[in-house]
Amino acid sequence: MSSLLSERQKDELHKSMLSYLHSAGLHDSYEALKRETDNDDFQVDDPKARWVGLLEKKWTSVIRLQKKIMDLESRNSSLIAELASPTRATASSSSSAPFLPRAPARHTLTSHRAPITKVAFHPTWTVIASASEDSSVKIWDWESGEMERTVKGHTKAVGDVDFDPKGGLMVTCSSDLTIKLWDTSNDYTNVKTLHGHDHSISSVRFTPDGEKLVSASRDKTIKVWEVASGYCVKTFTGHSEWVRGVIPSDDGKWLVSCSNDQTSRIWDFATGETKVELRGHEHVVECAVFAPVNSYTAIRELTGLGAAQAGDTRAKSAGAFVATGSRDKTIKLWDGISGQCLRSFVGHDNWIRALVFHPSGKYLLSASDDKTIKIWDLTNGRCVKTVDAHGHFVSSMTWGRASIGGSSNKTQTIPNGDAGSAKKTEDEPRRVNVLATGSVDQTIKIWTP
Repeated sequence: MSSLLSERQKDELHKSMLSYLHSAGLHDSYEALKRETDNDDFQVDDPKARWVGLLEKKWTSVIRLQKKIMDLESRNSSLIAELASPTRATASSSSSAPFLPRAPARHTLTSHRAPITKVAFHPTWTVIASASEDSSVKIWDWESGEMERTVKGHTKAVGDVDFDPKGGLMVTCSSDLTIKLWDTSNDYTNVKTLHGHDHSISSVRFTPDGEKLVSASRDKTIKVWEVASGYCVKTFTGHSEWVRGVIPSDDGKWLVSCSNDQTSRIWDFATGETKVELRGHEHVVECAVFAPVNSYTAIRELTGLGAAQAGDTRAKSAGAFVATGSRDKTIKLWDGISGQCLRSFVGHDNWIRALVFHPSGKYLLSASDDKTIKIWDLTNGRCVKTVDAHGHFVSSMTWGRASIGGSSNKTQTIPNGDAGSAKKTEDEPRRVNVLATGSVDQTIKIWTP
């Protein structure tokens, strides 16, 4: 059987094999191969020779290509299955259908050396920040999948990360008892370090106006900070155990918190008083989020509240409904005014770690320690899709929105039969929703349409 390699290629292969055998300490095999390939004068003294390490490089290249091929085959199978589905949407309707994540993810970002705790999108750039138990925050270009920088400053696990509404500042909190502010336009320089909590800080968020921060801690308190001065201006108390998270409403009037005391609370931001306590979970409440106003119609249909009546204060006011996720493996939907539990969603096999409402307001997405994302239809309460998201617990999930590619002033003339021609704008930027998840498997995944 004739060889597929040229004489030069065979010679290079033999020498790279000899180099590998020598470096691996396989001296008997090394000497035997020298004799059998007539390379008795082969020398391994030159570290710059082109065959040194060549075998290892070729092997790792093959492994990477195999992984890419497997990913492409998986995506191809998914697309074929979708095309074959009798219920798939038509081309005209699919373009306007809400984006729901599906495997495989567009990018899997790897560099952290410990579990991911939180991910956050920059409000205007195609940038995402990831916080980790490895004490660092990493900044990525989510469109290309490339890491841009590592932000260091904390000495213990980073629990949360957020950007202000304009994107000029990034905030982080840590088990080292500090909150840090970073200037995004100046190489993420640390511009302020805030001290005040007496235990690990679990959560930190900018208020919608960007002028204040709210933080939650294992010291059982929630604190409000002025961004400009760095001073703590309020401390809210009420939870009897570790406060896991705190998030402001879209209008900034309310806060929702969740705790190890198995409750969630809605707070009046102006007074610091508890508006209502949400009690019903049977284990630690890991996450709590306000429902966006555009989801109220679906929630009313689901819970039988009926259409909003004239004078109903919940019709368009932020904070009317809240969703919570717990270690009891359930998600609960609450009336934010009365504190009544309106609906429980049951389906995950492990702790619920993150909740986000779909930008369309039609779905609720949940992430869990069962390694999946579940998508719940808010009009009927059913799980309509389960995505196998990560190889370990899914610890964080968030939505972003950005413009992708194009030039808004570029036009093209399109022939239109005998009627002449029509001008059509092309290559305009697409506004797309983007989902990111972080995991104990130390990866961040980017899910796009």
